[in-house]
Amino acid sequence: MTEPATSAAAAGAAAAEPPAEELRVIPVRHPGRWVAVAVLAVLAAMLVNSLVRNPRWEWDYVRGYFTYEAILRGIVVTLELTVLAMAIGLVLGIVLAVMRLSPNPIVAGASWGYTWFFRGTPVLVQLIFWGYISALYPRIGIGVPFGPNVSAESNALISTFTAAVLGLGLNEAAYMAEIVRAGLLSVDHGQTEAAQALGMRQLQTLRRIVLPQAMRVIIPPTGNETISMLKTTSLVTVLALGDLLGAASLIYGSNFKYIPLLAVASIWYLIMTSLLSIGQYYIERRYSRGSSRVQPPTALQRVRARLVGLRGATEGQGS
Repeated sequence: MTEPATSAAAAGAAAAEPPAEELRVIPVRHPGRWVAVAVLAVLAAMLVNSLVRNPRWEWDYVRGYFTYEAILRGIVVTLELTVLAMAIGLVLGIVLAVMRLSPNPIVAGASWGYTWFFRGTPVLVQLIFWGYISALYPRIGIGVPFGPNVSAESNALISTFTAAVLGLGLNEAAYMAEIVRAGLLSVDHGQTEAAQALGMRQLQTLRRIVLPQAMRVIIPPTGNETISMLKTTSLVTVLALGDLLGAASLIYGSNFKYIPLLAVASIWYLIMTSLLSIGQYYIERRYSRGSSRVQPPTALQRVRARLVGLRGATEGQGS
């Protein structure tokens, strides 16, 4: 008699419980997050209020000079410097990284000495040095020491633009060398041994096996260096070169509108760095395809999925 009664009570209790799909899940409350959101909202409102209501920003001048011809020419010079300096830095950085990993102590020591010197001296000093190199070497020649050589005047051979590219590119090569070296060391040495067992030469192994795998480690810091280089080009104003900041400084040097012209330059730098950040994101995404089974959706894909979901919900309600 006891077992049937117990079974009936259990069945009644099970019938009284709601089904699993009807259970209401109450999320854990995080009051600290709402406090942080409130603080950030107040700070953002204060910032917007300062930008809008402070007349000293002179936004009319900012709009007027935003597409000024000299400013646009300065943007072109800034982009040219960035591309050329990063190209020199990347190519020379790969060479220096391979030299640093060489078993030959002289070759490895030469690479270490280059990196030590160019990372140890300020890039501004290097730019000034290249800009005034004619004071040290009036003529630059190539040839055998104490023998015949071909030379030319330094001022004719190294223009202001060339001096800026050399100063930025040679300095960047020292940093890129360490980035590339870290990427090469991240590849398992067994990959190299397997390639050598297949009869591949050292250069083939580097180009076909090691470098493609190292790119996953090299790309993110290289993107950061590119963004940093875009802003570092502003230092070439010491050479009186008409980059973006140089063009803005020439204008506010004549009309004394310092704040509006600096705001124009800052907005353009923000636009260019934002575009570079987007490009960096997609390049990183491409080289990380083998690191996970499913790639996380991009911002555009999230927006598209959200729109499709809203459209489906709207059609469902209409039907």
